[in-house]
Amino acid sequence: MTQTQTPTDAGRVTDAPGRLPLLVLLAGIFLNVLDFFIVNVALPSIERDLRATATALEWVVAGYGLTYGAMLLAATRLGDRWGRRRMYAAGTALFVVTSAACGLAPTMDVLVAARFAQGIAAAMLTPMVLALIGDVYSGAVYRRAIAAYSTAMGLAAVSGQLIGGILIHLDLFGLGWRSIFLVNVPVGIVTLALVRRTLPRGQTQRTARLDLLELALATTVLVAVLLPLMEGQSHGWPLWTWFSLAVGTLLTVPLVARARTLHRRGADPLLRIALDATPALRHGLVRQFLLFLGMASHFLVLALYLQTDRGLDALGSGALFALVAVPYLAGTSKAAGLVARWGRRVGPAAALLFLAGHILTWVGVADAGAHGSVLWLAPGLVVAGFGMGVCLTAQIGAVMSQAKPEDGALVSGTMSTVQQLGNCVGVAFVGLVYFGATTVGPGVAFQHSLVYLAASWPCSPRSRPSRHAASDRCRCEVVGRWSFRPG
Repeated sequence: MTQTQTPTDAGRVTDAPGRLPLLVLLAGIFLNVLDFFIVNVALPSIERDLRATATALEWVVAGYGLTYGAMLLAATRLGDRWGRRRMYAAGTALFVVTSAACGLAPTMDVLVAARFAQGIAAAMLTPMVLALIGDVYSGAVYRRAIAAYSTAMGLAAVSGQLIGGILIHLDLFGLGWRSIFLVNVPVGIVTLALVRRTLPRGQTQRTARLDLLELALATTVLVAVLLPLMEGQSHGWPLWTWFSLAVGTLLTVPLVARARTLHRRGADPLLRIALDATPALRHGLVRQFLLFLGMASHFLVLALYLQTDRGLDALGSGALFALVAVPYLAGTSKAAGLVARWGRRVGPAAALLFLAGHILTWVGVADAGAHGSVLWLAPGLVVAGFGMGVCLTAQIGAVMSQAKPEDGALVSGTMSTVQQLGNCVGVAFVGLVYFGATTVGPGVAFQHSLVYLAASWPCSPRSRPSRHAASDRCRCEVVGRWSFRPG
């Protein structure tokens, strides 16, 4: 590795400055995604230690996702106005503080409040990661950095349960479940210490003002949609969930109207990316939504099946997730080369591979029956993991290649919001399918869920190739080996 140029205080770096800036950024996205999944394995311990009610435990999970999804667009705009590095540092600092508050929480009320605040911290740092990657890297190395970003996301998702199980099993310093939150603190502190040294300040956009009415409408819509999707299944879909979804849907009309009014006035609305999206960007966001319909929900029903039907503990089921994690890592590492050779065909082909993995897993569950080896699932999990890794990397690269440098954070924030909506909708639907079939048996419920997952495979209609250079980069810029030497 050679370091040819350090990041400047503003602007895009044309030569790769080394791996360290990327590692600093990946630490943030890894901790964010990890905290979505790692908490699930600790819920029984939290319930015993803090005498938590079922509702309080639900809010430990849902509170994080709710504030994260609701605040993404606002945090993106503030990052453009205040500076991306400053927003990333502030989000990381708040994540450290709120993680410590979670780990040291004496009561459930404190823990739930800290999880809400932790979600806000995650919303502050997440959109800045892809935007800052675009500020630091360019050319082939930028595409490799996108692959590393996808790797970090997927690795955090598939290893969350395993890491949580190991930490609780080790019971370091007698901390028990608290270690799953406190482990974020040293990682966050080191990351924060390196931010100023390694990342460019970036240019602030003083014209990127927040319209309070648009912000209020956008936040209300997101909360009204996300909240029932997260809580509806556990409460049996009472009337308030449907009312909330209806309100959220209806409020999109004045939200879009306000955004268009601001756009006509020459202002810069939160929804500008959606209003100005090229066909390639619009289809890329649709594919992201469809892919995330099946990602978190896949991990959820797989964990439920392994623990309820096959009797594995959290550590054992987490270890089996390696059958997804290892091929996923292989997929992310191969994606750039595949896109360089085959172009836009890679995304749909990888989505088909993801679909094939679900079908093979369905067959494996049928063959294993109630007492056969869980290794019958291995072929399907391996194929699904590889397809998922290639598909996610190719699609993130396709979306971000449409963004101008100054729009990197806004495109990233829009994409993250779409991903979070996809996760919530997917989990809600797969929950209906899985829990609706548990009376027949967990194995059958898992098979029914796999049918749903196969039906949601992320392939939308192809857009015509754009004549703009940004669109061409989507097909052609991914070249070269993993290297942080000059172009």
